[in-house]
Amino acid sequence: MASAPSHSPLAAREAMIDSQLKPCGVVNPRTSAAFFAVAREDFVAEGRRGLAYVDAAQPLGNGRELLSPLSLGLLVEEAHVMPGETALVVGAATGYSAAILAHLGARVTALESDPALAARARAALADTARVQEGPLDAGASFGSPYDLILIDGGVEIVPDTLIAQLAEGGRMVAIVHGSDGVGRASKGVKRAGVVRLEPFAEAAAAILPPFRKAPAFQF
Repeated sequence: MASAPSHSPLAAREAMIDSQLKPCGVVNPRTSAAFFAVAREDFVAEGRRGLAYVDAAQPLGNGRELLSPLSLGLLVEEAHVMPGETALVVGAATGYSAAILAHLGARVTALESDPALAARARAALADTARVQEGPLDAGASFGSPYDLILIDGGVEIVPDTLIAQLAEGGRMVAIVHGSDGVGRASKGVKRAGVVRLEPFAEAAAAILPPFRKAPAFQF
């Protein structure tokens, strides 16, 4: 990556990659190039462009957020996206993660349930990804089966509907919250119709409401 003036968004992106992603194992040159190419500041809430590259999630309102650069970077790194693959982003929000996958060459469907966020995603992504508005736990069956499903947020459970939309041998990545309340970036490969998400790194993410466990009954 070419160096940029220290006050520029390009310099902020370069610093994000060098100080947040690479020290934590997100080192694939293709991943770095995608995070450098996509302008994160175009996907944050109004008035927060200057904070786009801090090492934190970005609030979008109504309890939604952009994942922190590291949380998303861990998922993208482990997804091993290849050009021409089909990918579904569940909970795409304003479209940042979908833009990253599209830059890596995937044919992306971005699913978002919030109408305002979906509208922003359509404007930001233009022709680089297909945006569908609808319930997150229903997925997007018209484009299935997908080679990759990236859940852009925290989960406690993954519905069978999404697993059914993943191709056999396809990958799913998400940040899974365990019973200890800790979020962990996790990956699973669909084999014989089953996906077992295995954790590989701690990662923060707010849980997307459709993917919470039902409260346990207590006396």
